[in-house]
Amino acid sequence: MNNKICSITLCLAVSQLALGQAPHQPAVVTSQTVTTSVNTGEPDDRYRIGPGDVLDIRILNRPNLSRESVRVEGNGMIRMPLIDTEIPAACQTEGELAKAIASRYLKFYRNPQVDVFIKGYHSRQVAIIGAVNDQSRFELQRRVRLLELLTYAKGPTPKAGQTINVVHSPQAWACNKPSDDDVATAFSSFKLSETLQGHPNANPYLEPGDIVTLPEADQVYVVGNVFSPLTIPLKEPVSLSRAIAMAGGVRQDTKKDKIRLLRQEPGSPTKKEIIVDLSAIEKKRAEDIALMPNDIVEVQTSEGKALLRSLVTGAGSSVAQLPIRVIP
Repeated sequence: MNNKICSITLCLAVSQLALGQAPHQPAVVTSQTVTTSVNTGEPDDRYRIGPGDVLDIRILNRPNLSRESVRVEGNGMIRMPLIDTEIPAACQTEGELAKAIASRYLKFYRNPQVDVFIKGYHSRQVAIIGAVNDQSRFELQRRVRLLELLTYAKGPTPKAGQTINVVHSPQAWACNKPSDDDVATAFSSFKLSETLQGHPNANPYLEPGDIVTLPEADQVYVVGNVFSPLTIPLKEPVSLSRAIAMAGGVRQDTKKDKIRLLRQEPGSPTKKEIIVDLSAIEKKRAEDIALMPNDIVEVQTSEGKALLRSLVTGAGSSVAQLPIRVIP
């Protein structure tokens, strides 16, 4: 997983356009490559050959027919000696392609024994971007579910929102031919919490060319006369009083009856000012306002009280420096 592979294939074109620039070089999610002859006991998540993959094809006792580094063409086809027509390779497993090649040599040789090895995996790349700790491209040597890819990307960052999205890249050679409904739903969205828990409905298998995006959560800001001014990701509903509490609460000399809430209305360049009485909220006499994305909560200082406090503090420090005399 730590090895990055520098390769660009047809199935990544959509990813690069979506990213605007290439992210990290692709990492590799591996499985053991097995010499495959004809069998039907392979699991459903077995790797299927795609355009750009590089194959070694060996025919027993026929070195003149064996071929190394056979690249699968963009249309999913390959060519072999003595065979007049192209051989479909895309969507085949190693064993299935070995059987297909052997069948074509039956008119030349009795019981030809063919082995196919995948030498280079280049057809199945996916990308993950957004609020993850390691934005990357990955070359898949087996089928991988969304949660597993998220773990390879070192998980979501603290700024991650509540959803995780998958943008599907239609492929002309896709092994599962897309239906009209599939084309219409080229974008899938899942609850991040359900994906992290491995719920089947939120943890699908990824397909070649998929782009996984993890948007950052909307944010609100608490500034002014609080102990810890901060930015709060809106991963869940947050009220004004709770936001102030998360900022450590208000300091002394705060105008609790005049908390400013600056809110930008959708579609408007100007901000709307809302004056909130925090004291009334604390006494259950007013409704606690639910914050919206990009709200700014400004806790103001009571200037009169602050001035009086500074005078008292200053006078106290000055008095402490005077000499002490005894009155008999």
